[in-house]
Amino acid sequence: MGLAGVRVVLVEPAGPLNVGAIARVMKNFGLAQLVLVNPQCDPLSEEAMRMAVHAKEILESAITVPTLPEALHGCVRAIATTGRDNDRGLTLETPRIALPWLLEATSQPSALIFGREDRGLSNEELIYAQRFIRIPTSPDYLSLNLATAVGICCYELAQNLTPPETQTISETEFASLEFMEAYYQQLESLLLRIGYLYPHTATSRMEKFRQLYNRAYLQTHEVGMLRGILRQIEWAIDNQRDV
Repeated sequence: MGLAGVRVVLVEPAGPLNVGAIARVMKNFGLAQLVLVNPQCDPLSEEAMRMAVHAKEILESAITVPTLPEALHGCVRAIATTGRDNDRGLTLETPRIALPWLLEATSQPSALIFGREDRGLSNEELIYAQRFIRIPTSPDYLSLNLATAVGICCYELAQNLTPPETQTISETEFASLEFMEAYYQQLESLLLRIGYLYPHTATSRMEKFRQLYNRAYLQTHEVGMLRGILRQIEWAIDNQRDV
């Protein structure tokens, strides 16, 4: 699918000028799918349209959804951007290193996620991505404008239109993000039930599981197998008999 399969996902954008500028730079580099998660501005406002110039159709066709998981529906790969210091043990990569990976999803959509202008993505939102990028900036001024960050990433994506020749696994085999999310929910429920997880620490422990599985790039049948194991464990618990 190339660039046509990459969604630019903006979480709660607040500035119509930024949204318009993002549409323009997307068109500059050949991207067309814009998804807005609970936008805090009108993406069709006069300001946004004026800033988009000749990319108004990207704003007009943009999809608005209430939550990040809905924005990722159908995607098999997702990269999240962050400007924060790595205080959560995430592997932070540069756009040039990480972004070509999105283009390897040749038959299913992928997503590039950007956070709010003032505070980026929350920890709860970052867990929906499999890889994470931070754009290197001067220590004299670390903060990047949202539209500028999107522009840098769009440029880097456009430089990598040819998937690596080393690809060996058909992308149709990779589990979708929503299928993985269903597995995580099932796993968390079971681990809480058997006492491996406790409610007050479940979120942080499940983040570790997510990071582990995300590194594996599981295929659909593999996730199905894992879910089958969980169902069998649940059945055994429900049907256990005193010896």
